[in-house]
Amino acid sequence: MTKSAAWIVPGYNSGVSRRVYIDWARGIAVLIMIWAHTMDAWTRAADRHGVAYRDAAVLGGFAAPLFLWLAGLAVVLAATRAAERPDPTAAPVRRSTGRARGVEVACRRGLEIFILAFLFRLQGFIVTPGGSPVTLFRVDVLNIMGPAMVGVGLLWGAGGTVVARVVSCAVAAAAIGMLTPIVRASSLVGALPIWLQWYMRPAGDLTIFTLFPWAGFVFAGGAVGALVAATRNERAERRLHVILGAFGAVLIAFGFYMSGRPSIYRVSSFWTSSPTWFAIRVGILMVAVSAVFAASLNSHENTKTRNQNRLFRAFVVSWQAPLARLGRSSLFIYWIHVELVYGYATWLIRGRLPLWAAIVACAAFCAAMYGAIVLRDRLVDGWRIRRLRQTAQTATV
Repeated sequence: MTKSAAWIVPGYNSGVSRRVYIDWARGIAVLIMIWAHTMDAWTRAADRHGVAYRDAAVLGGFAAPLFLWLAGLAVVLAATRAAERPDPTAAPVRRSTGRARGVEVACRRGLEIFILAFLFRLQGFIVTPGGSPVTLFRVDVLNIMGPAMVGVGLLWGAGGTVVARVVSCAVAAAAIGMLTPIVRASSLVGALPIWLQWYMRPAGDLTIFTLFPWAGFVFAGGAVGALVAATRNERAERRLHVILGAFGAVLIAFGFYMSGRPSIYRVSSFWTSSPTWFAIRVGILMVAVSAVFAASLNSHENTKTRNQNRLFRAFVVSWQAPLARLGRSSLFIYWIHVELVYGYATWLIRGRLPLWAAIVACAAFCAAMYGAIVLRDRLVDGWRIRRLRQTAQTATV
């Protein structure tokens, strides 16, 4: 085993290349997502006008950008792993097609997510009947995430170097952010097929998300993913996250500064289409994920230095493992929780809880979702064990 293959740093699963701090960040996104949906669905109208609910809504608004940003980062890591993994079945003359394998992995995953978006809507249409069939084509976050991941995969494959991949994804993200006010005000969008218009700009309840600016977060994550994939040791990754955190802080400051300047657009809204708000959110995501990385290092080092303290180790494990487990099951939680929050299952409390009660209900719902993950894993593990036993018995007959 080479030195690079054996490299395991804090924040990584032992013996594999999966970065645990990314699972933690995705787990945080899951909690914020549940927070956003439960606050929106269960809080009564009388409590929706105060500062507390406004701040709760702003926090909840970071779930989607974080998911999209991490999707871009993760798809680049997956493409890089696929490209670097040798293919023993390939002929010697074809073993140089690692980049093609990486593009295939990224594009396949993006297409899977896009197809799942329609299956998710079909599930909601069946489980919660009474809606219009047109809602099957409503544009939600998965509809945006899938095509954007394909785009990131194609840019990753087109770039022959790390610099080319970072620059191409970063330029794409910036372009999407800058073009958002123009696209939303353009009369050309009105000439497109109606279903395509839903992907370009808001169209009432039929567009929860649009490609502009939301796809930009996936490309921004892809740029960071190319940098992370290029690190080969702990020191390099530490240095990278220091730089990313600093650059994120600069983006935040620049965004707030530009938000106070006269707009260069004829029509632009800070909270919906402004490139300055897009830049601020990207900066916050960069700082936040770098902070999660730093926390993973600190917790690992503290565990090593206090490995005799069982209580401390139990405390560390008590929040690390569940958070990572939530992150690894983010799609599963997304899939089941929306209908539970907005569907018939909770109609008795929909729009009826004071803010404090909605917060308590949100915490209880998070615990229930984690319990669903545990139950699912036990059922899956039990099924696998039964299959192995059946296979072993068949082999001995």
